[in-house]
Amino acid sequence: MRVSARARDALVAAGLDVEGVTELVERALAEDLRDGPDVTTNATVDAEAEATGDVVARSRGVVAGVAVALVVLDAVAFPLEGVTIVRGDGDRVEPGTRVMTVRGPLRPLLVAERTLLNVLTHLSGVATATRAWVDALAGTGCVVRDTRKTLPGLRDLEKYAVRCGGGSNHRRSLGDAALIKDNHVAAAGGVAAAVRAVRDRSPDVVVEVECDTLDQVREALAAGSRLVLLDNMDLDQLREAVALARRGPAVALEASGGLTLAGAREVAETGVDFVAVGALTHSSPALDLGFDLRA
Repeated sequence: MRVSARARDALVAAGLDVEGVTELVERALAEDLRDGPDVTTNATVDAEAEATGDVVARSRGVVAGVAVALVVLDAVAFPLEGVTIVRGDGDRVEPGTRVMTVRGPLRPLLVAERTLLNVLTHLSGVATATRAWVDALAGTGCVVRDTRKTLPGLRDLEKYAVRCGGGSNHRRSLGDAALIKDNHVAAAGGVAAAVRAVRDRSPDVVVEVECDTLDQVREALAAGSRLVLLDNMDLDQLREAVALARRGPAVALEASGGLTLAGAREVAETGVDFVAVGALTHSSPALDLGFDLRA
């Protein structure tokens, strides 16, 4: 598929992989067209018909995925000179806010409609949920981060949506950073042994150690870990872990497990540097956006 200069530039500006997004869009459209062309549109819409339509927010939220939406329109040969972006990625919207306006041939527009909305509603939902956490943590110095709990094939886009919402990304894959979890500790024979094994094999990667108890925190700190994940600890345990970490060289602490938006600020005020929230990507509700043709 050919990607127009406008769509390519938008992806590059967003830090997204052009080839990866293009392949994803092609697969998504292929699901809709696997059994042949759009029989409904072809029967009801004249081949020469043109129209103007708007992508409109029907609930409050944060936009993400506009650059990908351009690729969807590209894929059905809709001319992008007819596309006006009213709200960009990261922008807040209210019910009734226009996100995009499109003018051009109606048939390809209707073919693209569902895929375009699937992209925008899902990614905007992730961005909206992330912004809620960012707002809850405001002023504490604590940063919300995502996890690898992403939908297969959508990791880069979902992590991009987290950034649109003001959050930060944890590791992208198993190879760009190390996260020593309980099973790794058991296999290696202890926290210190696991840390040594990773550093011996991959001395340049960031090493984070997941700790379920304060004793494990002490062991991780003694092993020289500079990034510690505090899993399913209550507020008192988090405060004690922070106190332990502050006695030595700089260590970043990340709270994870069972976190809620309502309790986010209390967790942040214990002094942790990050909160890891898998729900940002695995269970954020879609933002309600619709596509409306003008009369």
